[in-house]
Amino acid sequence: MTERNIREIVQERYGQAARAVLKQSPQGGASACCGAAPATGAEKDAISRDLYSAEEASALPQDALAASLGCGNPTALAQLRPGEVVLDLGSGGGIDVLLSARRVGPTGKAYGLDMTPDMLALAHKNQAQAGVTNAEFLQGSIEAIPLPDATVDVIISNCVINLSGDKDQVLREAFRVLRRGGRFAVSDIVLKRALPPDLQRDMALWTGCVAGALVEGDYRAKLAAAGFEEIEVEPTRVYTADDAQSVLSSSSSACCGTGQTADLSALAGTVISAFIRARKPA
Repeated sequence: MTERNIREIVQERYGQAARAVLKQSPQGGASACCGAAPATGAEKDAISRDLYSAEEASALPQDALAASLGCGNPTALAQLRPGEVVLDLGSGGGIDVLLSARRVGPTGKAYGLDMTPDMLALAHKNQAQAGVTNAEFLQGSIEAIPLPDATVDVIISNCVINLSGDKDQVLREAFRVLRRGGRFAVSDIVLKRALPPDLQRDMALWTGCVAGALVEGDYRAKLAAAGFEEIEVEPTRVYTADDAQSVLSSSSSACCGTGQTADLSALAGTVISAFIRARKPA
């Protein structure tokens, strides 16, 4: 798989997800990175389930919740402060951008970056419905962030970096746009050990946020190579083979048509959601 192939498949997958929400599909949701994301949280897959509090959910448009395809809640864990500038890498329907904008207040700002036009359209719709004015959505790739050097206080991301075919470049770009002392605070899928080669090549597992995930030690090493310090990886959920199967089934039916016969026993206890923190030296 080339980086271009991965990007094209991921972009089409997210485009399908956004269009499903914009068209108000009968299921009330979308299938994308981390599996099916219907509007009712009880029906979500093991990765996307129960990420946001009732208070957070009540303050957001229903379409933002329906397009919530992450594996964590970085806005709750990033300790955002009033007046800060936040950038969400792979912002999708905008849920974490809108939550961040409320946390940093009118003196701060939240940027959302996404490469998929349909997701950006959904995000703009959600922003208008939420009445949030201190947010801005940008089109572009997380490997080439369209912002100047040293303009961001905090970078967040929700189960997106694992989808990139060039994670070293993503982390270099994150380091570049952060100010001195700036914080990297993302939710992502992390592996406790490497996957067998056949699972690494499975595109349904890749777009399901599993096959492209980094082993924890590699994630730490790549962050350090990009220049980050104070690196921490905090597990938040550990997944079973059945959890992976639920993600794989929705991923296969939505875009890839592969993986239905994959042996997922190797994934049990291997795949985790984690909160990853790091800091740019002051």
